Amino acid sequence: MTYCVAIKLDDGLVFASDSRTNAGVDQVSTYSKMHTFETEGDRIFVVLTAGNLATTQAVVNRLKRDMEEGVEGSFADVAHMSDAAEYLGRVNREEQEKHSEALSKSGIVAEATLIIGGQIQGSEPEIYRVYPQGNYITTSQHTPFLQIGESKYGKPILDRIIGPSTALGDATRCALVSIDSTMRSNLTVGPPIEVFVYEADTFAFEHYLCLEADNAYLRSLTQAWDENIKKAFVDLPLFDWEAAGGRKKRGTQFHLSKRARKAAR
Repeated sequence: MTYCVAIKLDDGLVFASDSRTNAGVDQVSTYSKMHTFETEGDRIFVVLTAGNLATTQAVVNRLKRDMEEGVEGSFADVAHMSDAAEYLGRVNREEQEKHSEALSKSGIVAEATLIIGGQIQGSEPEIYRVYPQGNYITTSQHTPFLQIGESKYGKPILDRIIGPSTALGDATRCALVSIDSTMRSNLTVGPPIEVFVYEADTFAFEHYLCLEADNAYLRSLTQAWDENIKKAFVDLPLFDWEAAGGRKKRGTQFHLSKRARKAAR
């Protein structure tokens, strides 16, 4: 499994992805799911991948080859980000079709879902989610982020924090917390964590991080999040029946119920 997220903000774009690929409990590998493409000063693209590894690798190789050869309609000359999303959807569909029949006989699904984001000179930065069927969606004012893979565990923090005016640094920390929450609940998502922050109109890959499990910043972020979310929980308002009992203000530790305390005696 995998988890990738892309966020569109007034100041630019944020991308984050894990690197774990799981084909069973004894077949866990590490592959990058973040791929970059650029024409210096003119256009920049980031593609995040989820799904069948053979399909996603074939898609990425095709994207690179088409761009290098200047194939018409590829990343090399598309006029709009929506055109890039349409092209990516077409390549994804074609690569799936090449292998789907053979793989289906073995019970393997050849589908892949992708996110593409970036900017073309003369237009605003954008992100799109591209489905296996080739169609795509973009963000909205109320939902300025897109996810692929194991998305459910990391979505609540994004819903609460992210808005178009969120600062790039805050959005990046939010994306990392979103991935950390997913890793905590699903072992098929794991480090290294790749992060790329794109400042609008720079057309440059300047803010890239690859965070291993023992990375000092990642450890401190996880610890701070754990401590503060527990503190926030402990500080929630009491029920009337708790307050009426004259109970002292709770500390930072969770308290046992009366029944649990009696059972422990």
